[in-house]
Amino acid sequence: LAATAELRAVAPATAVLIMTTFSQDSYVSRALADGATGFLLKTGDPREFLLGVRAVAEGGAYLSPSVAARVIRELTGDDLSRTVAARDRVAVLTNREREVLALIGAGLSNAEIAHRLHLAEGSVKTYTSTILGRLGVRNRVQAAVVAHDARLVHRE
Repeated sequence: LAATAELRAVAPATAVLIMTTFSQDSYVSRALADGATGFLLKTGDPREFLLGVRAVAEGGAYLSPSVAARVIRELTGDDLSRTVAARDRVAVLTNREREVLALIGAGLSNAEIAHRLHLAEGSVKTYTSTILGRLGVRNRVQAAVVAHDARLVHRE
């Protein structure tokens, strides 16, 4: 954790991806607060490592699905006013952008979203960039929180 803060202080443009066996909420919170853009658990699916490295290397963010679910639960809670505010935020999006946002919130990669919506992966990247700008968020994790707050993500 100390290395994350130091790296971000010395080289702010450096993306930091944490890979650890520790999944306590306080550890995750501190890593993200110190500037990590990814958090992986060693106990996760090995494919997550590749997804995480690619996402962070491309300027995105990545959380192991179990960590993402906990972070989102912590951030969203059951606050009705938060849901209303999030729905107001996503109202500026087109129907297709809301579909993409919902799938981002469900943790799908660009390739998976493209397959699901029958789009080119480049189109998904363009939609994602537009969504981040319209919502005023910096990365996919923050967009996923908005998607969950707005109740766009349906549990399957």
